[in-house]
Amino acid sequence: MDLPGGLAALRELARTSAPELEESRRLTPELAESIRRSGFARHFVPRRRGGSAGTFATALAATAAVGEECAATAWCAALYAAHGRLASYLPEEGQADLWGASPDVLVAAAIFPPSGEAVDVPGGWRLTGRWRYASGVDHADWVLLACSTGAEGNREHRVFAVPRERCTVYDTWRTLGLRGTGSNSVGVEGLFVPAHRTFTLADLGRPTGLERCHRVPAAMVAALQFVAPALGAARGALRDFTADLAGRPLPDGRPRHELASLQDVLTCVGADVHMADLLLEKAAWRADRGHPAPLAVAENIRDGATAIRLCRSAVDRLLAASGTAVQSEDHPLQRRWRDVTAAASHATLDFEAASATYTRAVLAETPGLARTGTTAPTGMTTPHPHSGPAGERA
Repeated sequence: MDLPGGLAALRELARTSAPELEESRRLTPELAESIRRSGFARHFVPRRRGGSAGTFATALAATAAVGEECAATAWCAALYAAHGRLASYLPEEGQADLWGASPDVLVAAAIFPPSGEAVDVPGGWRLTGRWRYASGVDHADWVLLACSTGAEGNREHRVFAVPRERCTVYDTWRTLGLRGTGSNSVGVEGLFVPAHRTFTLADLGRPTGLERCHRVPAAMVAALQFVAPALGAARGALRDFTADLAGRPLPDGRPRHELASLQDVLTCVGADVHMADLLLEKAAWRADRGHPAPLAVAENIRDGATAIRLCRSAVDRLLAASGTAVQSEDHPLQRRWRDVTAAASHATLDFEAASATYTRAVLAETPGLARTGTTAPTGMTTPHPHSGPAGERA
């Protein structure tokens, strides 16, 4: 990823464009192009296709840095990168369709829950339906869409790569936070998709000959792409609060930073944001360098859900301590609070599901568990990692 030049330019453009994104509810063309130039699109594309096959630590750091200026821009950037990783599981001919000319291809997706209908026809599939929450779809080159295929009792969650120009985008994204992500609905009608532009979610568990970033279980890295923008927004909120603390006096003329209550807020929030940062850094380290055993996967799920809790608590406290000035809709701190609140609602970051998954993994490694006949609680499921900002709870 082009950290020195492209990322700095993207951050500055994200900062100046944030108010416009709030109004238009989508990225500007200039922002989408800046995301492309900065290296997000190619970050997880295989090297043999000209991509970077990069690390999760780099993606986390870059996404959070952009999120300090605009969480919606960071959200789209993170998902363009993540969807490039997903598209790496297409057959070779399908990958050539996407990246034959360049690895800098913006890929949007709406693959969970599966929707629409795919009919098996000679040479491929006939696709019809409508899908929700395709973040950044207005500026994408390709879109990944998912249907349930196969006979009852043997259903598959199948993903299809579709040219964006063959899709209809519906203006449906009107939300409290992450307004600028443009996570609109998308539809196709009777579109033929050749067999080489499709794969199943089960294929993600059977990687062959791919780089490290493609061999990591999807559940191990799912939270990173959704929490990183919120971490950046929480950092930005803390920065705004600190500047206000230093620059705006109390009504009696005393410096605001002399108030013990505000000192307490600054200290506690600073610690919360730092803890969230450390949790995500360790999660990225596990993904890049650790052994992807079930417990490590569960630890990453746990740490992502915990990190978003810390970020949300941080912006809640900052908003409450900032007085009436931040109640204005165009105040940067309120925007950051809305964005973090929206990100925290994503099903992938659900703390109850994360707790169940982590408990099951810990108990599975507890000596004597099988001997005593004790079993882990049932019903432990983790939402799929690639849904839009609102997610979907079962």
